Amino acid sequence: MHHSKISVDEYYHLCSRGVAKQNIFIDDRDYARFLLLILYFQSPVNLFNLSRPVSRFVRSQTFNIPKDTTEKIIKQRTVELNAFCLMPNHFHLVVREVEESGIAKFTQRVLTAYAKYFNTKYKRSGHVFENLYRAVHIGDNDQLLYTSAYIHKNPLDLKKNYESYLWSSFSDYAGTNKQGGLLVPEIILDQFNDKKDYAKWVKETTAKELQTELEDSLPELLEV
Repeated sequence: MHHSKISVDEYYHLCSRGVAKQNIFIDDRDYARFLLLILYFQSPVNLFNLSRPVSRFVRSQTFNIPKDTTEKIIKQRTVELNAFCLMPNHFHLVVREVEESGIAKFTQRVLTAYAKYFNTKYKRSGHVFENLYRAVHIGDNDQLLYTSAYIHKNPLDLKKNYESYLWSSFSDYAGTNKQGGLLVPEIILDQFNDKKDYAKWVKETTAKELQTELEDSLPELLEV
């Protein structure tokens, strides 16, 4: 673990995938469970039972997290979640390191808790994720914008409409932010006239542009 490479107040593109590229999300409850973990584990506060908000989300697309819980998480967060996209066998997050080692602890907690849940549910054992998650340091503003477009367009790989894809933050960017203060899109959204403007920009950004912009950043790949 190279904690020293991750710096406070910097933005990172985190991704990890299932071991041997196997699916890590089988049904809606799995996606909802993982989403709840990345929202909650931004801070070290102790959590209550997770299955109730997960059931609620599967039914009505909202966790309905109590306001005081949200406030507690925001107050004590060690990382800040800016964007996400969960795919059948991998995930992408954009996060900001708020406190020293925040990302390392956050990722370890999320992956450990999810693996435990997944193995129990599907009566399996062993690793769920590949050993290493990857953290790409987002070096400048263009890269931040293009990374958000890239991860929001990921569902196109599944031949799915990314605009209505349930397991990405695109709908929080283009419409109402369902996650409240637990998702902080402003660093990106504030650079556009409005949400429609951002959505239009993502739509018009070509795969080729994304490829070029993001390949430029590949030497920055950190194995953590």
